[in-house]
Amino acid sequence: MLDSRHIRTFHEVVNTGSYTAAARSLGYTQPAVTQQIRALEREAGVPLFARDGRRMRLTEAGETLARHAGVILGNLGAAQQQLQALARLRAGRVRLCAFPSANATLVPETMARLLNDHPEVRVELLEAEPPDSLNKLLAGECDIALAFSYPGLRAELPVDLVEIRLMEDLLTVLLPVGHPLSRRHAVRLAELAQARWIAGCARCRANFLHICANEGFDPDIVVTTDDNLALQSLVAAGVGLAVAPSLVLSFLCHRKVTGRALEPHVRRQVSAYVLREHLPLPATALVVEALKAAGAARVGC
Repeated sequence: MLDSRHIRTFHEVVNTGSYTAAARSLGYTQPAVTQQIRALEREAGVPLFARDGRRMRLTEAGETLARHAGVILGNLGAAQQQLQALARLRAGRVRLCAFPSANATLVPETMARLLNDHPEVRVELLEAEPPDSLNKLLAGECDIALAFSYPGLRAELPVDLVEIRLMEDLLTVLLPVGHPLSRRHAVRLAELAQARWIAGCARCRANFLHICANEGFDPDIVVTTDDNLALQSLVAAGVGLAVAPSLVLSFLCHRKVTGRALEPHVRRQVSAYVLREHLPLPATALVVEALKAAGAARVGC
């Protein structure tokens, strides 16, 4: 059995290139680093480094371990974070990570329900776009992640995660008030092929390019931002048009911007994601149920 402390020291030696540099980085003495590497070699049963003049080089066994060391340490770190998360959840403290438009709509409604029905649950709010939010969940940096996906662009879900579908969110086009097409109830994207465009986060941009390609044109994207307030101001100023989900229309603040449904209709799936082993815990279950109720209340909005 390899000692994780020795693997961490080995990993630092490989990354820094010497025992001396690794000792400085780890706050050890050089003899302590040497002792740990020797102990690791005894555990492995093979030498991991060989002398090449005044330099150290990895042996074949060392190169093999080096390929795995980062993954091993990453998995250990994630396991530690998830164990700490388990302790927090048992104490009724939940870290909820959501994308910006959900944090401005679904999350406040969820929090209001929780405070009314289960005031003992404490929630810490974080913000990240997918897939970063899902990566935070897998790393143990949050307990529940809200994320969205688009038809035809869904990635395979890691086996450790459970998806709870909350709602479908209709995409709209944001137009400046007075735009010739703003009098319509719905707008076909192909009619705006010559327009300038403002794109959102990486996942939204990929979907936007996908639906534009289906409509037979390549959009002229002049600005990219995931700030929904900046998006509205850019549209109002005439910089470009934007495709935005209906959740954004819920807090559309700019009086010079209006939203119209896209034709053909495109919807993104909004879901909550939880580690499979954490789903039965009372605090997790209560927050998930409140999220489901908030999502259900928005169906048809």
